[in-house]
Amino acid sequence: MFEALQEFSTSLPMWARWAGIILISALPFVESYFGSVIGIVAGVHPVVAIPAAIVGNVLSMLALVYGAHTIRAWVTARKPADARKRADSPKRARLRRAFDRWGVPGVSLLGQTVLPSQITSMAMVSFGASRNAVAIWQIVSIIAWGVLFGGLALAGVRLLS
Repeated sequence: MFEALQEFSTSLPMWARWAGIILISALPFVESYFGSVIGIVAGVHPVVAIPAAIVGNVLSMLALVYGAHTIRAWVTARKPADARKRADSPKRARLRRAFDRWGVPGVSLLGQTVLPSQITSMAMVSFGASRNAVAIWQIVSIIAWGVLFGGLALAGVRLLS
């Protein structure tokens, strides 16, 4: 999968590769961390690849956070409180326990080790977290992970060159 994404990026003209990095990074499980790696390995300058990967991931995450908030508000307004309660799946229950224990900052910063930012952010909003707090902490997390993996990729490329 990553080879296909890398080929997609390298098939673009040099001036348009940043747009490819943005598109790749908007995908769950690729995100800013693998998007920046793919961009750097594809030959895009790190000063372009890392911010492009961050922008793609942030845009998709924001669309889903604000979309999830709108859907949650619509559902909660239409259903009585007792009808909204349902059994959580095992994965959702585990995410809720992490959310209850670590809060928005902890799940945002550490959640990307398990699930994509798009999924964790929508889940936190569905648990009732503030969409703005989720968005801010997810942006901090996306930047941190993108810069970390971009730096590691740059070091790896330089080491292998």
